[in-house]
Amino acid sequence: MKRRIAVLGAGAIGSSVGADLINAGCDVTIIDQWPAQVEAMRASGLHIEMTDGDLRVPVRALHLCDLASSHLEFDIVLMAVKSNDHRWLAEFIKPYLRSDGVFVAIQNGMNDDSIASIIGRERTMGCVVELSAEIFTPGLVQRNTTHAGTWLTVGELDGYYTARVKEIQSVLSSVGRCDVTGNIYGAKWTKLIANTMTMGPHGLLGLRNAEAIELPGMADISVEIGRESLAVGTALGYRIEPIFGLRADEFAGSSDENLATARKTLLRHVGGRSRTAAIQDHLKGRKSEMEFITGLVSRKAREFGIPTPFNDAVAEIDRQINRGEIRMEPSNFDLLKRKTGMA
Repeated sequence: MKRRIAVLGAGAIGSSVGADLINAGCDVTIIDQWPAQVEAMRASGLHIEMTDGDLRVPVRALHLCDLASSHLEFDIVLMAVKSNDHRWLAEFIKPYLRSDGVFVAIQNGMNDDSIASIIGRERTMGCVVELSAEIFTPGLVQRNTTHAGTWLTVGELDGYYTARVKEIQSVLSSVGRCDVTGNIYGAKWTKLIANTMTMGPHGLLGLRNAEAIELPGMADISVEIGRESLAVGTALGYRIEPIFGLRADEFAGSSDENLATARKTLLRHVGGRSRTAAIQDHLKGRKSEMEFITGLVSRKAREFGIPTPFNDAVAEIDRQINRGEIRMEPSNFDLLKRKTGMA
């Protein structure tokens, strides 16, 4: 019998993942809070535009309010939502996950312990994802990362190599390369470092990644951000490890060399036309999830007395954009340089 899978969240990432699983023949139900997206999926399915192909699939789609009368229970829940929404949606889906089911959050941030406090550690598995996509029109996704460039890793929270982690690896291999790690917390913090270096500063400017990396001084600021994020992760006891499919020898060298490698690899995989998730949120008038990424580094740093002026500056400018005090625009790069003394 096929395992029944719920994809909770049909934004750009959830839609990309759901479409690939449906295309692979999995039993998938996609559940979302955006009414127009659900109606578009019901009427016409999902259309994923990719640089390496074009995918159109029919979809079994539910509004959140439909689930109570659906009589469905799921063996696997893949939650693909912004970190801002992780707790309430974990509570929402909890009654529909089988007692021996598994919950995997395909999102940025370090939310697994928070999720486990709701779902139960015995039913929670960690995941790191590198997949860039955008959605502004219901039913239509622009996927920037090719299947060959898409990378995920999954891991049990206790680090054990289990039959179910191999099963989740097999399921997600339809989306891209999927590895298994015995160090999921370290892998997730390594990805968080890369996100602070790219999503953080780029998200303030509204520029595509290819444009942002060419700004004079951006590489220097990114390295400073990465050093701070690495120091905080080390203080927390996380063991940094190769991600994005890199081999250990490709991730060898000094800390700065590793940071540069992670940043360069991430930007190569997501492609030059991509825009960070924070930019997409700001364009939609929504609060970004940077409090769970850059903001998390700043908060944890204060607990250890570690100075993080670069992450602090990015987090504060992002908050100003969220509050509507300033606009997301390229001139914010000058503001960032002034706040960090890099002008």
